[in-house]
Amino acid sequence: MKKHNYLLDGIILIALILAGILVFIRVKTGFSYTWNWGAIPQFFFRIDESGNIKSNLLMLGFYTTIKLSFWSSLAAIIIGTLMGILRTRKNLFSRLTGRTYIEIARNTPPLVLIFIFYFFIGNNITAALGIDEWARNLSGTGKGILSFLFSKPERFAEFLSALFTLAVYEGAYVAEIIRGGLESIQKGQFEASYALGLSSTDKYRFVILPQVFRKVLPSLTGQAISTIKDSSIVSIISIQELTFQGMEIMASTYLVFEIWITITAMYFILTLSLSTLATFLEGRMIKY
Repeated sequence: MKKHNYLLDGIILIALILAGILVFIRVKTGFSYTWNWGAIPQFFFRIDESGNIKSNLLMLGFYTTIKLSFWSSLAAIIIGTLMGILRTRKNLFSRLTGRTYIEIARNTPPLVLIFIFYFFIGNNITAALGIDEWARNLSGTGKGILSFLFSKPERFAEFLSALFTLAVYEGAYVAEIIRGGLESIQKGQFEASYALGLSSTDKYRFVILPQVFRKVLPSLTGQAISTIKDSSIVSIISIQELTFQGMEIMASTYLVFEIWITITAMYFILTLSLSTLATFLEGRMIKY
């Protein structure tokens, strides 16, 4: 049986190598395209007038993608956890609330959600709350912190719209993951929490949810990776993340293949790093 598996793996590997060679030959001989990889490094870092090394467009977009994905995933986990709990409650109103949110968010295209939150909700809410004015009136240190954690003050409202859109959309899938995890917990755990006199909040906080997150960590990791990839869609509202910067560079240099291959590699590095971290955490959880 093992010999058969090794043979099959070898055949697949050889087929992939041959396919790669054929693609390479086709690109070299069949495309009337002049490759210019030497122009790509300048878009990662640049040297300013003072001789200091500064991040250039691709790295700035990469940082924005990381920040947007991190905060969106965190918000999605919070929203999804609350809605997942509502979906498993005995109260009919709670179940309907959770179900309504999940069905609307999952069955609405994310592009439509972006337009709704950005043009109809985002502009009105941020204007009413004075978020733009607050961001612009921050001190120099405050603006630096805001730029480091989120985005530049002048783009903060748009960043919040993109963040909230991704959080609402991804939160619906997180809610179903959490619901599945909750339903896998034995009823005795709930009964024991009740017998100990724990409040509903303490029951979930100290007893139920730690077990749930341990069970659903691989699924949550997959959803976080999906959030990273879905973040590219917010380029439609000029959020200067990785895909937006790539389109800007491509439009000015016409380095179509070089830019998109580079961006693909950067997304792959980001998602692979997250997957590796989740695998490490999962192994640590199993030990304990």
